[in-house]
Amino acid sequence: MDELSCIIIEDEPLAMERTVAFVNKVPFLSLKGTFDNALTGLTFLNQNQIDILFLDINMDELSGIELLENSKISSEVIITTAYPQFALKGYELSVTDYLLKPFTFERFLASINKVQEKISSRKSDESTDFIFIKTENRLEKIPLDEILFIEGMRDYRRIHTKTKKVMTLQNFKDLQVLIPRNQICRVHKSFMVSISKIDSIERSRIYIEKNSIPISDTYRESFFNLIKS
Repeated sequence: MDELSCIIIEDEPLAMERTVAFVNKVPFLSLKGTFDNALTGLTFLNQNQIDILFLDINMDELSGIELLENSKISSEVIITTAYPQFALKGYELSVTDYLLKPFTFERFLASINKVQEKISSRKSDESTDFIFIKTENRLEKIPLDEILFIEGMRDYRRIHTKTKKVMTLQNFKDLQVLIPRNQICRVHKSFMVSISKIDSIERSRIYIEKNSIPISDTYRESFFNLIKS
């Protein structure tokens, strides 16, 4: 069973404790963080790739619904709430499941099964091995196995391939949704690298052909966990 990373955004201490306990009962779930408000949780999500987000709705400052409406979340979202009236809105926002508090461990496991099914289906769809990138006034097809690395340049991203360089306004979050993370992953706020194209790694640098790419502290753990697996 592949490990699934997750975080919990929940402002009720007892509900947080219960969800943490359920996560810890499932061997293949890896809890990467808990947050008592949506803003700090969103900051973490912007810097890390997570498989599952357990999200409360009724929170101060920024509600769970507002977070989903105003942010691009690539994780599978499982809403946890005591308010059944938000169920329809949750599904309109394409959440994976809706857990009504207090939910049982059996119901929790059913949600995890839904996530596994969606991820498995997505991996099957990813077998096409190419992406379409918006560049200038066209969509350009780029085979994933030709990408060396992707570099951030202010408002643009430059995709370095074996034969050319392609400029796009699509941001890193958009690209992370399109590209399987076990093939091309984020290693720095300004770089994504193709795992199969890495020639060597020395301390905090990745070498691909003649290019030296930094590994930042933010992405170090997730990157090394990925290459070890």
